Amino acid sequence: MFDHVSIGVRSLEKSQAFYDAALAPLGYERLTNFGNVSGYGADRVALWVGEVARPVAPDMESGLHFCFVAPSEASVDAFYAAGLANGGTDNGAPGVRPDYSQFYYAAFVIDPDGYRLEAYFKRPEEL
Repeated sequence: MFDHVSIGVRSLEKSQAFYDAALAPLGYERLTNFGNVSGYGADRVALWVGEVARPVAPDMESGLHFCFVAPSEASVDAFYAAGLANGGTDNGAPGVRPDYSQFYYAAFVIDPDGYRLEAYFKRPEEL
């Protein structure tokens, strides 16, 4: 449905450190930089991160979050660890989310600007 998503951040340098580390285990990387903007994705940019004067204010009650597809449970675990080690905060440790499905393995991190992020892996149904 979406071609890409763009978010505004206070510090591009801080956000680059966070997103470079957190997205790498999921198979995504910084593909481009220009001005105060960086683009992330696998083979094309799908997430734009730009330094702006007025980023969206963090709001835990807004329902807004971004979910990244992960290739494995281990990559979800690594996303979570890298996010926390690079300025993110915990919003849900890695594990199966039985409220969603017995096959839903995910972790949740809040980035340095307050954006709520999720990495998700669909476990095989043969478990």
